[in-house]
Amino acid sequence: MKRRNFINHVGWTGLGILWAVGGNGLLSSCNVSETTDKKQLNSSSLSFVQISDTHIGFHKPANEHVTQTLQKAINAINSLPTPPAFVVHTGDISHLSKPAEFDQAKQILSQLKAPLFTLPGEHDTIGDRGKAYSEAFSQKDKKEGLQSWDHSGVHFVSLTNVLDFGETGKGKLGQAQLDLLAKDLAAQKGDTPLVVFSHIPLYDLYPKWGWATADSANALSLLSRFSSVTVLNGHIHQIIQHSEGNIRFSTAASTAYPLPSPGNGEQPAPVKLPENHLLAVLGFRTVEFAPGHDTKVDQHSLA
Repeated sequence: MKRRNFINHVGWTGLGILWAVGGNGLLSSCNVSETTDKKQLNSSSLSFVQISDTHIGFHKPANEHVTQTLQKAINAINSLPTPPAFVVHTGDISHLSKPAEFDQAKQILSQLKAPLFTLPGEHDTIGDRGKAYSEAFSQKDKKEGLQSWDHSGVHFVSLTNVLDFGETGKGKLGQAQLDLLAKDLAAQKGDTPLVVFSHIPLYDLYPKWGWATADSANALSLLSRFSSVTVLNGHIHQIIQHSEGNIRFSTAASTAYPLPSPGNGEQPAPVKLPENHLLAVLGFRTVEFAPGHDTKVDQHSLA
């Protein structure tokens, strides 16, 4: 894959994505520049951050300093002009699920000023189905991989879809978690804005590379009655947007290294870029949400 093509694919540096909540409750998006009216952002009732795919323990040419790039992201998050209500890490905290990797990641992530929610990626469950991850990052109210909470009129759900990745080559939620999701959503009104997190995308982004969840259709059917659903994922180390009806999907950049765009190459191997280009495609996102008003999803590069 040519470096120029890769940069063009993920070249969002300096841009944000404005997701507007229209009269029908749907989120629509368009590119906006850094000069977007800050008054609009400051009036938001909720701001949170998504960070993903930190891969602590990775030591290869694509990025031999993943702890430094994670630290750079943490410093930037702590310096945001609008402090986030919380930070969600959407998985692959570690690279090989080693306790020392989780310990190092936890030390760095503990510097966040905002509360941290986490969910595992497949790199966090190698060999032990997430035991070491759970010992480091488990939440008390987590059941069958599902967490949920409410904030400022928005309902948040975090799902785990990586425990069977080694067997299926895709994500899988499992019936027990789907049953919990159905029970959780039954208490919510159809006009309640939903934000759903998972590591692997909840649609068939590129199944050949495992960029899909085998039983996602069952989850999406439960989400379909809601007028506004935002699904935020990690796993693919780049920003790709997709929509199905009222559901809007967006994958996140990594803080560690980029992966090729879907179908570019035989497999999703880490892409080595010059350092000045690398930092431009690594980063995190902020979401500023005010029901009935414009919702801004802004991508922050580490450059």
